[in-house]
Amino acid sequence: MALVNHTGPFDFVIFGATGDLSRRKLLPAFLRRFHAQEFSDDAQIICVARTELNTEQFREQTEVALREFAPETAQDEQTLQHFLGLLTYITLDALQPGGEWRALKSLLTAEDRPRVFYLATAPSLYSPLCEALARHHLINQHSRVVLEKPIGINLETARAINQGVGQFFPEESIYRIDHYLGKEGVQNILALRFANPVLEKLWSSEAIAHVQITAAETVGVGSRGSYYDESGALRDMVQNHLLQVLCMVAMDAPASLRSDDLRNEKLKVLNALRPMTPDMVRRNVIRGQYVAGEIKRQDVPGYNEDLGKNRASNTETFVAIRTKIRTARWGHTPFYLRTGKRLATKTTEIVIQFRPQVWPIFTNMPSPGRLVIRIAPREELSFVMAVRDPGAGGFRVRNAKLGMSYENAFSVTYQDSYERLLLDAVRGDPALFIRRDEIEASWQWIEPILNSWRHAMTPLEPYPAGSWGPASTRALLARDGALWHEDMLT
Repeated sequence: MALVNHTGPFDFVIFGATGDLSRRKLLPAFLRRFHAQEFSDDAQIICVARTELNTEQFREQTEVALREFAPETAQDEQTLQHFLGLLTYITLDALQPGGEWRALKSLLTAEDRPRVFYLATAPSLYSPLCEALARHHLINQHSRVVLEKPIGINLETARAINQGVGQFFPEESIYRIDHYLGKEGVQNILALRFANPVLEKLWSSEAIAHVQITAAETVGVGSRGSYYDESGALRDMVQNHLLQVLCMVAMDAPASLRSDDLRNEKLKVLNALRPMTPDMVRRNVIRGQYVAGEIKRQDVPGYNEDLGKNRASNTETFVAIRTKIRTARWGHTPFYLRTGKRLATKTTEIVIQFRPQVWPIFTNMPSPGRLVIRIAPREELSFVMAVRDPGAGGFRVRNAKLGMSYENAFSVTYQDSYERLLLDAVRGDPALFIRRDEIEASWQWIEPILNSWRHAMTPLEPYPAGSWGPASTRALLARDGALWHEDMLT
């Protein structure tokens, strides 16, 4: 069988293999890439968890999950059964010494192939797991470790995790995953900017009035309630995903596409973010929590009802932040970050709002042009610009949209972000993973917001499910004479 973009033989060990992440994302991603012939049956995927199962039982459970979360691919019965044959399951409590480690070691005998340890576990287990891997002599020169978010809950815990894992793996072998960086729409930001000189020349405060980065969900917390109530929207979405997208939008051109060149430029953006003093937090940060409302003509409960707890929670499900980047390129352009659950529409998008004409010659000048980069649920690019209205008398102008769907333009269905990132870890390409100093710089910027909230300096505002968040979010932009994207469309 001829293989396309073939990845050579590898050993991939998933700790926490019976958890939701493995069932919903990791194993379906591997099945799709196996079906696409990006790796063959000389690969070994070892699934490790504390649950008492044998390999056959685990394969049966995985088959059910694959038919649910990768239904199109799982229809190919031959490929599905072939893939299931690559899986081996080991029952192992990582915090308990015992013979289970010998079983894992017996499977990892090839010293000349990539060996990836994926820690889909609680962050508190990252350092103990790495210590156990070293103690049992399972780390070799071809080993890498992949860490899922969250990397800590604040700067202190993030540093502790980085130091703990760093005792056993060199920095170049630590892959901190942020699945947003695996999204095609996020990666396309680099091509859009640096492969189109005409856009790059406009990419600064001189031409851009403001930038909006939104990650909106219509769902509530669902089965993640216990985790989410300890985390909240700021830790869950802003500290990692939205700040990484902001870096891709705002970074200067890297010297090359090598991983450290890319990450050096992202780090410069994080370090240039205007510090969040308590006064800045009061004036530039909005936090909210959804209450009962209606989405798609269906009544949905509020956050506290979703949690099913007897007490009211103070956890935010919505955050909006206004910030600036202290560089010559961006000094006069506010950036707005917004994320929330139970909002009106599911979308992840970037809106680049251009400045108006300094001295317009048209009497009915519409709103200034904007570039919209849609990352999810479908990757799209649209440019709103003024054109002459052909149906009007005299010389009137109105806005029109030039649009492109990546799926339609290239006749492809884009991969789930994990598909790209899992095989990047196997291939040893860290470009779309996060370096230690990036993690710590993002926490350093986020932590003053958390500290201000701890002292009740920012109220928790309710917003009805199905809305666009607290009413005060409009005032956040109104200070700059700006509107949220959905308000531009009405």
